[in-house]
Amino acid sequence: MFKIFIVEDDKRLVSLLEEHLHKFGFDTRSVVNFEAVRSEFEQFSPHLVLLDVNLPKFDGYYWCRQIRSLSTCPILFISARDSKMDQVMALENGADDYITKPFDYEIVLAKINSQLRRAYGTYANSHQERTIAVAGLMLDVGRLVLSLSEQKIELSHTEAKILDELMRKSEQIVSRDRLLEKIWDDQTFVDDNTLNVYMNRVRKKLVLLDIHDALQTVRGQGYRLYPNWGSES
Repeated sequence: MFKIFIVEDDKRLVSLLEEHLHKFGFDTRSVVNFEAVRSEFEQFSPHLVLLDVNLPKFDGYYWCRQIRSLSTCPILFISARDSKMDQVMALENGADDYITKPFDYEIVLAKINSQLRRAYGTYANSHQERTIAVAGLMLDVGRLVLSLSEQKIELSHTEAKILDELMRKSEQIVSRDRLLEKIWDDQTFVDDNTLNVYMNRVRKKLVLLDIHDALQTVRGQGYRLYPNWGSES
């Protein structure tokens, strides 16, 4: 049974969400102490988080970063704030999707199931032991770990999928459409800016491994991972 952690201060909305999710066999828990979201997350150990932006004490972006420091589980924002900047900030802080209020509960359910399939479903399980290596750079798809020499960093599911595609086609141009198709089942949320945000996050992860300028933007075509680190001394 999948566990859903709800971080939302509208008690009526929480009740409706839990009622709907229970009908489809999900186990849910809503936050009790909004100053202890991190510890409640650790206690419940959920498979997915539904997270509002406007919360008492600290906002959802703060708690998203806190959860990301502990887990790569899918995080879906649910918020009445519908500006593009809010959505970009959610992605920059580690979210996987953003749903604006008021929302259709069937849409929320579909997005939850989409994220769970991606993170824990047949596709994820079939790749648990798969690794990809390019010029010494190693991607462990199942464990969401990217390593070079003795350095290792953790990835989100989406970052791993992007690198999976780019590393398998190293030195080849991968179109934006291909990346969108590869990463998102439901493209109603996705726009050009969303992909730009994720590509910037991947670049930052590569920099942590001292890999600079390897992820190239090919104007009007897409992206290419060029293994320039392989020739460095």
